[in-house]
Amino acid sequence: MWKTALQPRWIAGLVFAIVVSGVFVLLSQWQFGRSTQPEVPVSPTTEEVKDLTGLLQPGEFFRGSVADQMVTATGSYDAAKQVIIPGRLHSGKTGYWVVSAFAVDGAPALKGAAVSPKTWIPVARGWVADPAEAEDPPSGTIRLTGRLLPSEAPVPGKAPAPGQASAVSVAELINVWNVSSYPAFVSATAEMSGTSDVGAAAAAGGLEPLNIGAQPPPAKVNWLNLFYSVEWIVFAGFALFIWWRLVKDDYQRSLEEHEDHGHAGPAPTQPNETQQKVQP
Repeated sequence: MWKTALQPRWIAGLVFAIVVSGVFVLLSQWQFGRSTQPEVPVSPTTEEVKDLTGLLQPGEFFRGSVADQMVTATGSYDAAKQVIIPGRLHSGKTGYWVVSAFAVDGAPALKGAAVSPKTWIPVARGWVADPAEAEDPPSGTIRLTGRLLPSEAPVPGKAPAPGQASAVSVAELINVWNVSSYPAFVSATAEMSGTSDVGAAAAAGGLEPLNIGAQPPPAKVNWLNLFYSVEWIVFAGFALFIWWRLVKDDYQRSLEEHEDHGHAGPAPTQPNETQQKVQP
């Protein structure tokens, strides 16, 4: 059978089958990649800036539907209520987030013991490479714009250094600052004092903007695309099987033709009646 397979036409057929199989494998990889891609893109509604006081109330459960929402609020910072969060990456470098307490104007005050007269929200104002570069927040009335994010969990078993916190955790920060807070924090994208930009983008020091985008929806397995991926692999194997089957059929035909020629002998000769003599 190898002699049949090594004939030029079958070698060319094998090359063609391998090319076709390779195309099918690439299509399988493409379908597999699509099977794990998010079916729904990032919602454009999260980029619409909404008023914080109308979107989320202090003391209520943080809903997933408001996560990543761009919000705006008017209020003021307290320079005495600022911490840095170590171990934060920015442009491939490890540094610190600068997080300040922001008193939200018009926010309802919580009721109960040990509540503060104002309601605050932690604001991640920017990133610095060196803690010494963490300047005080801007003073006066500030118009804040940023992305609303869920509170992080505090790092267990780790005592932060003075002036630091283990995470942007509302549960941890309200004990440090002794204030009532929203159950979330804001990653600032703009801070305006009147018509002046006083945010990280306009800061003269080492404070750099965070530029945190909306998180894409969790990837879900698209079973239809996954089925197509497996189907293309089957097609790739079938292309090689067809080549092998054609070679085998050609080999079987050559054997049958050989056997037919082998069993065919010379035609029997008839006696020449004109040369026969009649015996008396």
